[in-house]
Amino acid sequence: MSDLRARIYRHYVHASGGALAPATPAGFAPRASSLRRLIKKHFPADRTVSVLDLGCGHGALAYFLGQAGYRNVLGVDASPEQVAAAGRLGIAGIQEGDLLETLRNLGSHSQDVIVAFDVIEHFSKDELLPFVDEVLRVLKPGGRWIIHAPNGESPFVGAIRYGDMTHEQAFTRVSLAQLLLASGFSRIECHESGPVPAGLKSAVRWLLWRGIHLLLRLWNAAETGDTGRDAIYTRNLLAIAYR
Repeated sequence: MSDLRARIYRHYVHASGGALAPATPAGFAPRASSLRRLIKKHFPADRTVSVLDLGCGHGALAYFLGQAGYRNVLGVDASPEQVAAAGRLGIAGIQEGDLLETLRNLGSHSQDVIVAFDVIEHFSKDELLPFVDEVLRVLKPGGRWIIHAPNGESPFVGAIRYGDMTHEQAFTRVSLAQLLLASGFSRIECHESGPVPAGLKSAVRWLLWRGIHLLLRLWNAAETGDTGRDAIYTRNLLAIAYR
């Protein structure tokens, strides 16, 4: 780990300028609809599957996975402050550790699901290759890797790409597919990471976003002639890669 990363990860919560974790699990409510939708749509129905959440932060996803009945969940994060916050929230199965070393210490074909939310942008291109190879090795045949990362197609990607001193890069659905398919994954799906309607306010946001998305497609068509039917414009993208 570089000196810069070590310094920032050691003080990740303090250096962010404010608390990243809520005081109680009730504070997860603003993320509930999006994380529950993620679990329902992209996780296996079998609640006994093994889930490895790399870069788990203070354990928000692990919390909702537990609520949904998943019991074989391990979360790993490099920030001691984030792991301590998970402990204060009473979220089990969260530990501090280096993400690549964690993978290297696991057996081949040992995990059903690996999650990397806001993780791969922290690696340089050369550093990312061994990480991808280890994820592929550790996943069971048919297993899936769930990725959330800055989306280079978004007009506002700079706010995410440069919003953290430890970010090294952003991705598009095309560049991420290049990397993962060339590395041995069988297929990859990419989705927007936008508002999820779960009430009046979020429904209004969703409708506004759909209108903005249409305008961005028109912009793209005017410049390139491509209507951008499959384009993803949210600041982050969600990718599901299958072994």
